[in-house]
Amino acid sequence: AIARLLLFGARDVWFVVALPLYLVSVLGWEYSSVGGFLALWIIGYGFIQSMAPRITGVAHGTPDGRDVIGWALGLATITLLLAIGVYQSLDPLHSLIPGLLIFGAVFAVNSSVHSYLIVSYSHAERVSMDVGFYYMANAMGRLIGTVLSGYLFQVYGLLACLIVSGLFLLISAAVATKLPVAAN
Repeated sequence: AIARLLLFGARDVWFVVALPLYLVSVLGWEYSSVGGFLALWIIGYGFIQSMAPRITGVAHGTPDGRDVIGWALGLATITLLLAIGVYQSLDPLHSLIPGLLIFGAVFAVNSSVHSYLIVSYSHAERVSMDVGFYYMANAMGRLIGTVLSGYLFQVYGLLACLIVSGLFLLISAAVATKLPVAAN
């Protein structure tokens, strides 16, 4: 649950408030362009998430704790590369926007692996409680990420949001080292 809380906090700390404000205030996008872009991002995210079982099944079969670690580290790498791009003032249309698309795809698979594992790790007699607790952690991560997104962007800018996101993902990967792995 902590890994999931941090995963969703990591996404929302830069995606929910900071990114739309950055697109409007720094890149000069119109509100309708931001809304349209984010709507397409969500649709693409859903498409990738629907393909996640095929994507993860290619690696080594049924996902386990190793997959959560790997996907979180991959996502942390993408996020920290985005932070470097923002820090170096790289052209956002050639760095941030493609990076956001890659982030979305990797995040979608990561989230699907988390969802699969909570059901897989649950005991039959308390699946609803385990899943409920897990999704409560998901909601808490989103709340923390949203609040931090607004605050960090207002005070420090998008770079700080991306750095915090990367840190959340690294901690999520560290926490996931405690998850069980399948015996091969």
